[in-house]
Amino acid sequence: MADRRLQVFHTVARLLSFTKAAETLHMTQPAVTFQVRQLEEYFNTRLFDRTHNRISLTEAGERVYQYADKIFDLYAQMENAVREMTGEVSGSLTLGASTTIAEYMLPALLGDFRAKYPEVTIHLKVSNTDGIVSMVENNTIDLGVVEAPVSNKNLVVDECRRDQLVAIVPPGHAKAKAKVIKLEELMEYPYICREEGSGTREVIAEYIHRTNPGHAGLNVVMELGSPEAVKGAVEAGMGISVVSRATIQKELKLGTLVAIELDPLLDRPFSFVHQKQKFRLRVMEELLEFARSYCVEHAHDGEPQ
Repeated sequence: MADRRLQVFHTVARLLSFTKAAETLHMTQPAVTFQVRQLEEYFNTRLFDRTHNRISLTEAGERVYQYADKIFDLYAQMENAVREMTGEVSGSLTLGASTTIAEYMLPALLGDFRAKYPEVTIHLKVSNTDGIVSMVENNTIDLGVVEAPVSNKNLVVDECRRDQLVAIVPPGHAKAKAKVIKLEELMEYPYICREEGSGTREVIAEYIHRTNPGHAGLNVVMELGSPEAVKGAVEAGMGISVVSRATIQKELKLGTLVAIELDPLLDRPFSFVHQKQKFRLRVMEELLEFARSYCVEHAHDGEPQ
């Protein structure tokens, strides 16, 4: 319903990037540029200064952006008011999730949400925790789900559930029959870790610092970009690792991996993170509420029986 040119301009102005705006709006970059030029022709003035692949708002652009903010806020309030009267929940949301959550938690959650609200369209972006937090900060996504603490105090962080991390080894490993493993023992073996920016890696690094300050650290022999790659390397006998218990249920049943509890125990939050917007679309509120309930119902998924 809102003027498409204004929507496109508002997104470019918020992100200060035509490329990021095109990705966020699911448009081509030439189409984004065309919409902005149309708006500039309408006002008969430039709204952006373009220099050396960087853009900034002109004085007129700043003024249009301020009014656009107010317009879209009122538009959201109007839409919510009508939706509440009719009971309809529909619209589109862009959700971002760190790799572990996207692969092992979200498919079932979003499937159940889609069954309840078939009129809602959800776009999913997958990155590591640092990437998802950055997307939330830049308003590239509406809601992020991450697997490590978030330090930005300007964002709303809503913990969903706790996730236990365990050491994993192949069945023939020297520690395969151990019930627990201490950090000192973990450091004796070749270690396979996630990439920089991974929430799992960040939580483990903090755990080592807290448990054994001043120690040189793990004997890292390989860095990999996904839980599946880490599990495959451990199964192949290339080293041991620490992963979310939720990610290894299939391997435990098949007997291709053995899980060992850490001593002291290590867990972390799975959390929703979003901007402190003064007004949110009803579909966003419904997804948050649905996800909170889902997390309570599945709080103990993946735990040993």
